[in-house]
Amino acid sequence: MIIVHDLDDSRSQRILWLLEELGVPYEIRQHKRVVAESGAIIDYVWEWSTSAACKRCGYNDYVRWMHYAEGSGMLAPIVRINVARVGEAASPALRRLDSEIALHLNYLDSALNGRPYILGPELSAADIQLSFIGELAAARFGIASYPNLEAWIKRFQARPAYKAALARGRAYSFAA
Repeated sequence: MIIVHDLDDSRSQRILWLLEELGVPYEIRQHKRVVAESGAIIDYVWEWSTSAACKRCGYNDYVRWMHYAEGSGMLAPIVRINVARVGEAASPALRRLDSEIALHLNYLDSALNGRPYILGPELSAADIQLSFIGELAAARFGIASYPNLEAWIKRFQARPAYKAALARGRAYSFAA
């Protein structure tokens, strides 16, 4: 039995979703804050599963998206959210960060053009890993200008396993 150490409003929601997608039994232990790397957990659980759809996808693309989600894709949004707390003095930095966020959202939107999921026709762990970027962008910055990204979020949030993970976990304010 897998024990998930879950944090409120965090990327650990992706672990619950992955386990629901794979039909893996788990228990939840909730914490206020611990240090863990959800990307490594997602990768481990995905590789451990014998039914993982990613075993049919291009490995290099899979690895790129897995690391993009925790690196380039998250850097500008997190910095922007924290810099905005400074107030008016932060406005020059915010303009630059908004531009950087738009660049990354365009990148994701383009990558999703013509495909339901980031690697193609089937959900993969890379989608689960990237999901927080899309949900955070939708909640904090708006994504109406990114129709492929918006459709992707609606698609994965409609999945039964995603809904089951929400039902089992604590409140998650980034879900639509």
